[in-house]
Amino acid sequence: MFLAIRDLRRGARRFALLGSVIALVALLSTVLSGLATGLVTDGISGLRALPFDRIAFQKGADATFSRSTLRPDALRQFEKVPGVEASPLGASFVNAAPVNGGPRLDLAMFGIPADSFLVQREDARAALAGKPGLVLGEELQKQGVKVGDRYVMGGSNVELPVLGFTFAGTYGHAPIAFVRLDTWQRIQYGSDADGRFSAVVLSGGSRGIGEAADRTGTVVISKEASYAGSPGFTAETTTMTLIRSFLLVISALVIGAFFTVLTVQRTRQIGLLKAMGASNGYILRDGIGQMAILVALATAVGVAIGTGVVEILSRGSAPVELSPRSIATVSLALVAAGIAGSLVAFRRITQVEPAIALGAEA
Repeated sequence: MFLAIRDLRRGARRFALLGSVIALVALLSTVLSGLATGLVTDGISGLRALPFDRIAFQKGADATFSRSTLRPDALRQFEKVPGVEASPLGASFVNAAPVNGGPRLDLAMFGIPADSFLVQREDARAALAGKPGLVLGEELQKQGVKVGDRYVMGGSNVELPVLGFTFAGTYGHAPIAFVRLDTWQRIQYGSDADGRFSAVVLSGGSRGIGEAADRTGTVVISKEASYAGSPGFTAETTTMTLIRSFLLVISALVIGAFFTVLTVQRTRQIGLLKAMGASNGYILRDGIGQMAILVALATAVGVAIGTGVVEILSRGSAPVELSPRSIATVSLALVAAGIAGSLVAFRRITQVEPAIALGAEA
């Protein structure tokens, strides 16, 4: 590593150019990672916050609430499974028009019984057990919504007051509104609800759930698998993954090309080292060590700046979120891609002949 560090010091300007490119790629990757995580959170934070392990949908629903319709007999089958808590859940998207002022709202409406295990706060249970109304996410207060405001649910003539606010999160990028299940059924189906709801959420246990699913003609999936049913979730995550993958490929190609040029410029030095008895492995470790130091430092700088940019963006309306895990993933991926890119020059190093290299430079 002595030669690698000496070259970095002597060729600071030359290496600064590559370091700047790597830092910019790291910055862009960090911001994109924050945007990808933010989009995912904005799409499923409300569903992720609910305390359940699995969820049962109608067969063929593909984890999409609007494609799934279940009835009380399906709920009863799951309630019979030992050690399992089961609760019906109705979910749909509605437009809420204000009656006495206030903003128009696009809501993801979740209908649950007041005594469901999904409702863990006593004040929330009391609100849902009382007169029909809406329990909205806290973020809607910033839009001017107040307790007591009344809204007419789109597609129906049901008028509901705002009962209070809680952390509700979002689903499909729409803020969640909690209502009592029978209220949701009246909005969704009118007077012909017939006890219908969208899915059965399950908590605890495992044995017997498969048999209950077979008897009811449902498909039971994990909580994480149900996120795919959120509108746009799969497309957003796939797009962001592809963009980040291309950035890693570009980073590897840039570093590989730069390292190849450096190897050509160091042909005489490599020939001299070989003439003195240095092995290909020694020279390769020296070169890769040099790239590892440069990539690690440049990545650290880029990720630090990117984290600052994400923090600034998060104070606005942009859906961005950056976790320590995503920061570590971005950093390690970029360092690995950079080192992998430097390996393209390995063949040239092994083919350098001392006599020819020294003679060519004489």
